[in-house]
Amino acid sequence: MAPIKWKQDRFPDAHKDIEHVKETPDTPQTRSPTYRLAFTDDDFMCRDELRPVRLQLELLKPEMVLAEKKIESTVVLFGGARIPDPEHADSARTETLAKLSKYYDEARKFAVICTKHSAHNEHLDYVVCTGGGPGVMEAGNRGAMEAGGQSISLNIVLPHEQAPNEYATPDLCFNFHYFAIRKMHFLMRAKAIAVFPGGFGTMDELFETLTLIQTGRMNAMPILLFGREFWDSIINFENLANAGTISDEDLNLFNFVETAEEAWAIIENWKG
Repeated sequence: MAPIKWKQDRFPDAHKDIEHVKETPDTPQTRSPTYRLAFTDDDFMCRDELRPVRLQLELLKPEMVLAEKKIESTVVLFGGARIPDPEHADSARTETLAKLSKYYDEARKFAVICTKHSAHNEHLDYVVCTGGGPGVMEAGNRGAMEAGGQSISLNIVLPHEQAPNEYATPDLCFNFHYFAIRKMHFLMRAKAIAVFPGGFGTMDELFETLTLIQTGRMNAMPILLFGREFWDSIINFENLANAGTISDEDLNLFNFVETAEEAWAIIENWKG
């Protein structure tokens, strides 16, 4: 999105007005909440009636920043926050989680490969994008950093304390209130989606993506499910086709892969 150009000397600059207001004499009138500039009034901005405005702001802010950074396309990594780094697999909550730690390494390697292919003239393609948290998300941001590149982190405010992982690129780190807008940003620039073992959030992200492609609301792209054994044990896709609730052709909307190299080969040879 190209920045909007205004004639700069026609109207007062918003930042200057904020500074001018600070110099206003302290009176009962100026202390009133009604006197605050609307766009600096947190109480006003958080009113229920302003929800459409907040939705629009969450859509605009990342879009404008990513356009200014000349990020053309992304590769999105979805996956469980609880998947441990193999170095800490011994302390995993379950034996299965410990075994799934190998996908932390595959996510990390996959992010390295994507990042090495990301430079394209002055624009950036295949930029790694994650949810910015621990587990698979951390592995994706970590691999991008190790490859000398940038990565996008789309965080969400949760009831329990959460901060972006330490490998996230600081000036490409966003925070969201609305899950729906966050999921839009995951898909708006995506050239491929890599889905690693995970829980409810990963399933939500996977099935929304598949639904958008199945219904023609989004163009097809490589959907790469890492770890066939895991996915077959969790979801019987073929039974959905056998039951007639999806078509046989819908089984072609995604591919099972085991390694980062296998996943990248599918992206590289994609003709969709």
